[in-house]
Amino acid sequence: MILFPSLEVLWAALPEARVVGGAVRDTLAGKKLADVDLAAPLSPDEVMARLTTARIKSIPTGIAHGTVTALVADQHFEITTLRRDVKTDGRHALVAFTDDWQEDASRRDFTINAMSMDRNGRLFDYFGGVTDLRAGVVRFVGDAKTRIAEDYLRIMRFFRFFARYAVGAPDTEAVDAIEELRDGVLLLSAERVWSELKRILAAAQPVTALQLMQTTGVLERVLPEGFDIDRLAALIARGAPLDIMLRAAALLAGEIKTTAAQLKLSNEEAEILQRLQIPNTLHPTATDADLRRALANDDAPTLIARTWFVENWESLRTRLAATPRPVFPLQGRDLTELGIPQGPRIGKILAAVRRWWMENGCTATREDCRAQALLTIIK
Repeated sequence: MILFPSLEVLWAALPEARVVGGAVRDTLAGKKLADVDLAAPLSPDEVMARLTTARIKSIPTGIAHGTVTALVADQHFEITTLRRDVKTDGRHALVAFTDDWQEDASRRDFTINAMSMDRNGRLFDYFGGVTDLRAGVVRFVGDAKTRIAEDYLRIMRFFRFFARYAVGAPDTEAVDAIEELRDGVLLLSAERVWSELKRILAAAQPVTALQLMQTTGVLERVLPEGFDIDRLAALIARGAPLDIMLRAAALLAGEIKTTAAQLKLSNEEAEILQRLQIPNTLHPTATDADLRRALANDDAPTLIARTWFVENWESLRTRLAATPRPVFPLQGRDLTELGIPQGPRIGKILAAVRRWWMENGCTATREDCRAQALLTIIK
């Protein structure tokens, strides 16, 4: 098992600990690891005491739920005490600590996430996760409806993992349970829904998962303003780069401001989507002046992104990327130097000269624009 070398430092202090969850799954799948989480049959206090003795810095990041973060060689490792659920309400769980590995694994969402591995590389797979991973099956641990009712976020997580790992038809028990309990997604925070949607869109091929979300009635609940899966599929088929916001702009239909408010997008995200959804006005036959005029109003990445919604116009994208963005050379101080007093008139003259600058291909110099400003004043 190829993991971070600094993990051995932790295992020296916590030999009972095992790597759990995504790190085991992705190691078996041959995927790059972003981080490594561990579990241990020790209380949080004992974990912290062991780390302190080993001179490893620790932070009680989620001590009430049994999670301690260890810092080794600038890497963060979350170590969580084995747990069992005492009570769940569809989103949060009251837990108790345990030393039973299988009991801890039984509370996880999917079989491919319920595996663990010790320091010797020995795999513990209580629910057939290896078989499911090899077969490309995303299956809930135990009864699907029970797992979903414990935490409705697992509906969204199902589609995220389906988009990344599934091969072929989805697990029928999972689909039936999701259809029955789909209204549970309405109880989720908008931030968590948006976070999971972005992760689904980050998959190499998210279309099948989104189609399944539509079939089960989940997508219309999380995107009530509308969606266009065919538009997204066409974007991907053209070879568009894997850009989450570009894909979101293709998928989302309806009024972006409303959708942004519903999903609680950041101001930056909402602004990006609004810019991307402005219709593309450029064509490969556009002149250099046309490109300069477009670049004067929008940056090249945005203009390039919009072209993916219509055609695979690589030549146009190449030209846009190679064209320097023109900058209107005239400023307010240029007009005051010409004797125009501060006030609303300066803004009107600047706007008029900028229109002239745009009409003439955005190549006029500062002196040219100053001369045009004088003509505008005389008129």
